[in-house]
Amino acid sequence: EVQFVESGGGLVQAGGSLRLSCSASGFTFQDYAIGWFRQAPGKEREGVSCILSSDGTIAYADSVRGRFTISSDTAANTVFLHMDALKPEDTAFYYCALVGDTVGITAAQAMLLLRLGYWGQGTQVTVSS
Repeated sequence: EVQFVESGGGLVQAGGSLRLSCSASGFTFQDYAIGWFRQAPGKEREGVSCILSSDGTIAYADSVRGRFTISSDTAANTVFLHMDALKPEDTAFYYCALVGDTVGITAAQAMLLLRLGYWGQGTQVTVSS
């Protein structure tokens, strides 16, 4: 089974920064996307960002582009999400997620598919105003 080790959530004031980390294991996909989706209470799941293992291409949600930066250590199956200029609207439970068999799709498409793959326990991010 796919397992995730996640860290980095917490409470921060608006304008502050946090870094999420995620290491995934237990899978054998040659090509996959790894990243995060988030969910706030009463709201639908939203893809945040992902990176493709095949070529390193990256996707961001419009709401976070320019503020969040995703990076990866592909060999270690580890991904990082550095979140800057956090807003109260970013408050949500963030789930590290992975979807396999991503050949032929874009990073943006893969980001939307994260919820259909595998995900971890998640971590709470709370941004106070």
